[in-house]
Amino acid sequence: MDQAAGSTQHARSLPVCYRHPDRETGVRCTRCERPICPECMVSASVGFQCPDCVRGGSGTGHPPAASRPRTVAGGTVTADPRLATKVLIGINLAVFLLQLAVGDRFTSRFELFGQAHAPLLTGVQGVAEGQYYRMLTAMFLHGGYTHILFNMLSLWWLGGPLETALGRARYLTLYFVSGLAGSALTYLIADPNQPSLGASGAIFGLFGATGVLMRRLNYDLRPLVALLVINLVITFTPGMHIAWEAHIGGLVAGIVTGYAMVHAPRRNRALIQYGTCALVLAVVAVLTLVRTAQLT
Repeated sequence: MDQAAGSTQHARSLPVCYRHPDRETGVRCTRCERPICPECMVSASVGFQCPDCVRGGSGTGHPPAASRPRTVAGGTVTADPRLATKVLIGINLAVFLLQLAVGDRFTSRFELFGQAHAPLLTGVQGVAEGQYYRMLTAMFLHGGYTHILFNMLSLWWLGGPLETALGRARYLTLYFVSGLAGSALTYLIADPNQPSLGASGAIFGLFGATGVLMRRLNYDLRPLVALLVINLVITFTPGMHIAWEAHIGGLVAGIVTGYAMVHAPRRNRALIQYGTCALVLAVVAVLTLVRTAQLT
């Protein structure tokens, strides 16, 4: 008796389609978040949208917010949903051209390492000696053509769809938080005189956030997991000279930040999303200060 009553209560707790009140559904429009049944689902680049959002919110009888499309994370839908990804790729390519034109003195000025030890890096100082900007600038440097090729392809494949799903501001926040987390873990663990550079920390953050998003939308995670496993195998392969610390730091930060982005409830959503980012950055700051205290 109690069991049957519990099942009935659970069934009634499911939302119903806003256009067909007699149909229960577990799917919501990725823009306005109204429940939609299979008949009302319109396939979009990420998830499904309701007919009114596809028509630009021209329906009647709905709240004004429905006419202002939002991404699944509550971000603003823009005319070019991949603009930030294109800009990031452009900046990385421009910096790489500078590396080729200027040479090692440019790279050594902006790559990440904890502390310089003469005579290996005469005249150059590291993060522990006050050059904290290296934790950011190292994210835009690359060690060669293969390095930047694979990173930029990964940025395009992962970044474009993720930017579309999150919105520009949230996507850029995720990217830089993940990259800085990767730099912080590298600074904390790696040899202080070992240079590190590349966008891999931020890109592994995109990996983590993409997995969270795909799970939220009930997509098949197996292709992404397979690709991630391949990348992790390469990361830990002896002799590859890859800064695994940046990859792991970025991945963890991407999962945490991505979860906050796509699972935050509508009420106080922005506060939860950016508050989580602030907490991750606070951890980055603590790790950085701890390592600096160790080296000075």
